Amino acid sequence: MTVTVVEAYAGLARRVLAGPARLGRTRLVAVDGPSGAGKSVFATRLADALAALPGGVRPPVVHTDDLLDGWDDQLTFWPRLQEWVLAPVRAGRPGAYRRYSWVRRRFLDRPVPVPVGPVLVVEGVSSARAAARPELTLSVFVTAPAALRLSRAVARDGAEILPELRRWHAGERAHFAADGTEAAADLVVDGAPALPHDPTSYYLRRPRPAPAGSGPTGAGGALR
Repeated sequence: MTVTVVEAYAGLARRVLAGPARLGRTRLVAVDGPSGAGKSVFATRLADALAALPGGVRPPVVHTDDLLDGWDDQLTFWPRLQEWVLAPVRAGRPGAYRRYSWVRRRFLDRPVPVPVGPVLVVEGVSSARAAARPELTLSVFVTAPAALRLSRAVARDGAEILPELRRWHAGERAHFAADGTEAAADLVVDGAPALPHDPTSYYLRRPRPAPAGSGPTGAGGALR
């Protein structure tokens, strides 16, 4: 039986700030999960909670979809994230990236600044991949039923993307299975919660699945 627990974004924000900075002097938070699960919403609300703390600063939120060079770049965008964002922040310098236009099918010229601060949130498919884990203060995996995720994506982007979307979903499944992302995450979030709650202030934590080949595990802590 899957048991979900209601937790406050404010509490998670405090725990992030109390956690160790592993990307230079910055606490890197990765919000991962399949498309349509609710990653962007979770990342935004966590950023809101960090900004609302006494003396709080709203962290930059980098969406990896903005770094993709089209549909075929589902998982191979990482060198751009490293060069444009992670490497400068690691060195204590502001980063900047060029946002990809899915309409113009090219990267736009105007850079998007990424200031150095206490926290940086990176949201998107594969953002909590194994290569990133040594520098993560918190890894989050947001999940939801496949049918709901598909309907959300179609409602957002139109039915004409279905062929690409189905191929994308297959790529996600293969990546998450090989990477073990959900089992390695510090926090698994229910992106389609049925339990009544205030979604602007609270989220629902799910138990983490056991890693392959291991015994059952509990939900664990949100931070290492």
